[in-house]
Amino acid sequence: MTRFVGFLNRKGPLICVGLLVCTVIGCMAFYSIGGSGEKGNGSPEATGKYIEEEQESVEGSSVLWSGEEEIRAVWVPFMTLDMSKEADQSEGAFREKFSTIIKGALDYNMNALIVHVHPFGDALYTSEYYPWSHILTGTQGKDPGYDPLKIMVEMAHEAGLELHAWMNPLRIQVNTTPETLSEDNPAVQWEKDEEKSKWIVRREDGIFYNPAYEGVRQYVAEGAAEIAANYDVDGIHFDDYFYPTEDESFDAEEYTAYKEAVSDSGTPLSLQEWRCANINALVSLVYQKIKEADPSVLFGIAPQGNIANDLNMGADVAVWCKAKGYVDYICPQLYVNFENKALPFENAAREWEQLVTCEDVKLCLGLAVYKAGSDDDDGTWKHSSDILARQVSLGRELKCSGFMFYSWEYLSSEQTKEEVQNVMKILD
Repeated sequence: MTRFVGFLNRKGPLICVGLLVCTVIGCMAFYSIGGSGEKGNGSPEATGKYIEEEQESVEGSSVLWSGEEEIRAVWVPFMTLDMSKEADQSEGAFREKFSTIIKGALDYNMNALIVHVHPFGDALYTSEYYPWSHILTGTQGKDPGYDPLKIMVEMAHEAGLELHAWMNPLRIQVNTTPETLSEDNPAVQWEKDEEKSKWIVRREDGIFYNPAYEGVRQYVAEGAAEIAANYDVDGIHFDDYFYPTEDESFDAEEYTAYKEAVSDSGTPLSLQEWRCANINALVSLVYQKIKEADPSVLFGIAPQGNIANDLNMGADVAVWCKAKGYVDYICPQLYVNFENKALPFENAAREWEQLVTCEDVKLCLGLAVYKAGSDDDDGTWKHSSDILARQVSLGRELKCSGFMFYSWEYLSSEQTKEEVQNVMKILD
């Protein structure tokens, strides 16, 4: 088997012609679907060229990796783990909270947890890259006195559950969450550095890393590899938070510099293509670093279910699904029902099945438990109690590797009770 590994060679402030040619060839081949570290001076780059290298398959313990069992995962968002407002913020209290999560997952026939451990450029684990998360103590950067991820991995495995570490790669702050960044937060430190200050973007709606820079991509990749190297996790999981906006002002300076650098030697990529190239470079580097740390750790991404929307966010999902070296699994968030006018579930699921052509990439389906019994999709969820069950049945017909359910709280919600009971019947 072959692996396509993305890499970037910094050649000063200008992007070399050969790199651009490789970028165009590597990226444009897949645009037929439509729709949508520090090593130098920090100048923006489009992406790296792709090289082939031999890699043997690695067998791990993960049910998703081996294909021996249908994965049934539930997302556990940071809100579920929040200790910041608890009177008791001790290790014992955290263990008690997580034991409840484990019991709920087992009660509903789950075999994996997707646990939010890096929601805002912070960490629910001991990290050399990120400050402690505010959700543990109420204050970002404050050591809780224990290692939540170490505890969660041990407890999950003791219960027979996989644990995948869920990371948001580029967001640092959204609106006022967290309210205050710690002094050791990279965003705070980088703003004091003339070069690195461009690595972050402050907007009215938050603060984000800028993936146009190699230094940012390297930092994110090394942060993911840190988890793979230091914890017995079964996987590293990114969701759909890549570029937070289509607004051209987000990275106007970097894109202008890129166009000027290549205008004399070829036709520059469009803004969308260029952003996709940056994210492709990030994703391939994350994959590479994780495998270097521990080849058995899976790397997966849960993009939006609408492929056009993904492209608008810089997520070139077609590339990830067609070539080895980006992800081990893809889990589109198909948070729609069969009657959705814009994106009917069956149409979307079959489109994704056709998109995943690389034999080394597994397809899972992300399902919206939270919508069950609600007024979403013009109230159509209220008219049926077997939507999720039918979605699982279709997924099995398409021979996908399993399902991920959003989210843990809604498995036992009164609103979702009938839907969950019916889907549990076929998960038995």
